Amino acid sequence: MRRALVALALLTIALPVQAAPRTVTSPQQLPADHARPRIFLGGSIDMGRAVDWQAELVKSLGDLDVVFLNPRRPDWNPAWTPVAEEPEFRRQVEWELAALESADIIVMYFAPGSQSPVSLLETGLHARGGKLILLCPEGFWRKGNVDITAERYGIEQVATMDELAAAVQHRVANWTKPATPVRE
Repeated sequence: MRRALVALALLTIALPVQAAPRTVTSPQQLPADHARPRIFLGGSIDMGRAVDWQAELVKSLGDLDVVFLNPRRPDWNPAWTPVAEEPEFRRQVEWELAALESADIIVMYFAPGSQSPVSLLETGLHARGGKLILLCPEGFWRKGNVDITAERYGIEQVATMDELAAAVQHRVANWTKPATPVRE
């Protein structure tokens, strides 16, 4: 019995441990370390009216050792005025800007029937950065703008959620950890 326990303990030590993905949701603080890829889940939320596609994508990518940065806030209050002087609105916008900058991969999903003006803005901000993967199906009101911008700037575009998940998996597999700045 003792040998079996020792063998089991050694086997357990030898097996690589796969960390589960971590999800950081606005307005939670972004992690200080950058030991694994960060994926920003941008796109249609429409004040909570759009389907929670972020949860579906996270579930489908549950075997990845990544950090998901999710702007969909469970405590969002649509009564918050979208002006800079509104503290919670400002907090949301500043979180999203910081999360986008720290992300290694930026997913943008434009749901059919949605407007997603902030996601359009964020896509424009990061069009030249090489981080974007776009899913913009038929039925999104500005699909032509998204398609032309993606073509112009060489942004990866996919046609389905399954293709989006595969594109994210491919990027994660080819991710290299950012260089640590040298301190003098």
